[in-house]
Amino acid sequence: MAEETRAEVPTRTLVEGMVRADGTIDAGELYGVAGELGMTDQQVRLCIKRMAADGLLVQEGRGRRAVLRETEHARRAAEPEVGFVRHMYAQDAGLAPWDGRWHLVAFAVPESARADRDALREALVRLGGAAVQGGVYVSANDWEPYVEAEVDRLGVRDRVTLLTTTDLRIAGDDDPLALARRLWPLDDLAEGHRRLAALAADRLARLTALASNGAPGRVEHLAIALELADGFTRATAPDPLLPPELLPRPWPGAEARALTADCWRLLHRAERAAPEPGPRFFQRYDEVMAAVTGEAPTA
Repeated sequence: MAEETRAEVPTRTLVEGMVRADGTIDAGELYGVAGELGMTDQQVRLCIKRMAADGLLVQEGRGRRAVLRETEHARRAAEPEVGFVRHMYAQDAGLAPWDGRWHLVAFAVPESARADRDALREALVRLGGAAVQGGVYVSANDWEPYVEAEVDRLGVRDRVTLLTTTDLRIAGDDDPLALARRLWPLDDLAEGHRRLAALAADRLARLTALASNGAPGRVEHLAIALELADGFTRATAPDPLLPPELLPRPWPGAEARALTADCWRLLHRAERAAPEPGPRFFQRYDEVMAAVTGEAPTA
């Protein structure tokens, strides 16, 4: 793998990504993929040790013959937000047009419950919200079910108000495009998507070349899938999924996601020919990408 095109996948992301559907990791396969990604055995061993100490993994056996088992705590934390990924692609396809409504959340959580207040703020940002002013957050998407779930989890329902409006003005400005640029860091988000597009374009060229000479080897196949999944998460996790009507044109997120889907189409075909199922993360991404590409998910 050429140094200039190598993606820096965190070691923990590698370990988490190699968990199979039954909650286990084959250590030999894990070390093989780590080597393909430029990681040392020592890096992997230290990561396994830390995750075991944190109660996320249990190791049976030693070295490359070991079997690692994911704990229930780790399984719950790893559940993907598949619905948000589907929504991204629906937006790109013009299937989720903006209805012109802004969705607001206002809250007044007292200082005595500062931890809950901070957790609510973090949850609103994670769900794509932006602060209008202290205690008031806004989204362009229908986020109420997700917000209410967080509010109930934190036990602060009596401190929260939800409302929608088509007339949002900030400092006298009511132009939707200007408001979106004011509220969200669009330049930073665009740069993250450009990095994903560059990664996906490079991997697409490699996968196309490999496909012309036969399917990629299992280790390289998994390494590329992990690189794409990590790059996709880095680009999309901070993205508020603003409707296309509120974004500059052209928006690099649409191109990046299209290139990623093209890569996944080739990986999907190779995975169907594999003798055994791949890691659980691959199967979950596969379900989403199969819907995008129009191919049946891997069995």
